[in-house]
Amino acid sequence: ADIISTVEFNYTGDLLATGDKGGRVVIFQREQEAKSRPLSRGEYNVYSTFQSHEPEFDYLKSLEIEEKINKIRWLPQQNAAHFLLSTNDKTIKLWKISERDKRAEGYNLKDEDGRLREPFRVTELRVPTLKPMDLMVEASPRRTFANAHTYHINSISVNSDYATYLSADDLRINLWHLEVTNRSFNIVDIKPANMEELTEVITAAEFHPHHCNVFVYSSSKGTIRLCDMRSSALCDQHSK
Repeated sequence: ADIISTVEFNYTGDLLATGDKGGRVVIFQREQEAKSRPLSRGEYNVYSTFQSHEPEFDYLKSLEIEEKINKIRWLPQQNAAHFLLSTNDKTIKLWKISERDKRAEGYNLKDEDGRLREPFRVTELRVPTLKPMDLMVEASPRRTFANAHTYHINSISVNSDYATYLSADDLRINLWHLEVTNRSFNIVDIKPANMEELTEVITAAEFHPHHCNVFVYSSSKGTIRLCDMRSSALCDQHSK
C-alpha cells in the first residue's frame, strides 16, 4: 500500500476519504449500530476505491507531475450521490460517488444476455422492470479543472455558497465555479516581478465556513491574512 498523503471526513462523518502517493482514493464508510453489536458503531469499512490521478509529464517544462493526492474536499450532499474534489500538484478533479442496487431487465431490443435483437424479431412490446442486484458503488469523474496553476497546489476549499471553491499554490490563489472548468479568477497573487525578491510562499488557504466572501491564507513567514472579496478583486492585502 502507498503512503497516505491526505484524509478528509464528509460533513456527516459517515464517510472518510483518504488519498495516497499513488494517486488512489479510498473511501471508508462507518458501520451503522446493530442491536446484536451495540458497540460496533464507529468502525469504518472500505466503501469504494478508485484511481483519481495518474502520473503525467509536462513537456513544456520537462517536469514529471506526480500522481500523489495533495488534498481531498467533500461537497455538501444534495441528493443520494456524494461528490468530492481531489487534487495533485496541478490538476483538480470532481468525482461523483453513487450506489446502484437495481438493474433494468426486459428490454425490447436486447435479449436476456444483453445482445441486440433485430427489430423485426420483436413481436410484443415489453416494459422494462427494475430487479434487485448486489450493491455496486461507482466513482465517476464529472469535471477536470486544469492548466491554472504554475506551482504546486497545496490547498482546495469549498465555499459555503456550494457553487465555488478556491485552489492555492505557492504564489497564487484561484477562484473556480464548480460548473466551469476552462476559466478561473485569480484572487491572490504574491509573485514578485523579480523572483530573486521572493520572501514568502503561500502554505494554506481556506474559506470561511459561513461567509462566502471571506477566506484566509497563511504564508511561510508565519503570517495569516484574512481577506474579503467584496473589498477588492485581487486580495493581496489583508482586510482592515
